[in-house]
Amino acid sequence: HVQLVESGGDSVQPGGSLRLSCAASDELSINACMGWFRQAPGKEREGVAKINGVGTITYRSDSMKGRFTISRDKGSNALYLQMSSLKPEDTAIYYCAARDRETCGSNWDALSKWAYWGQGTQVTVS
Repeated sequence: HVQLVESGGDSVQPGGSLRLSCAASDELSINACMGWFRQAPGKEREGVAKINGVGTITYRSDSMKGRFTISRDKGSNALYLQMSSLKPEDTAIYYCAARDRETCGSNWDALSKWAYWGQGTQVTVS
């Protein structure tokens, strides 16, 4: 039974930084496609970034690419999201997700493609 546990969410001022972590249980392949999603109040959950088994990274937007960095540590089967220059519109619950395959495929941010989800961690920028 795969489990994903996020941590690192907090309240920060605009312009601040945070590092989110996601610890995956041993049942998840260290080469699994993994990603970060977020859901702001009253909005749909959206993809932030993904990383596949060989380390190919995709961000949702250029704005995120310039401020967020997704990374993973296969040794500890962990996923990270370093966020900087945070804006109030980044306020959301951030979720870690994983798939049962190494490739993320096209349309990677379609929620139905992701098999496993964490419980989320709150990020508030104000």
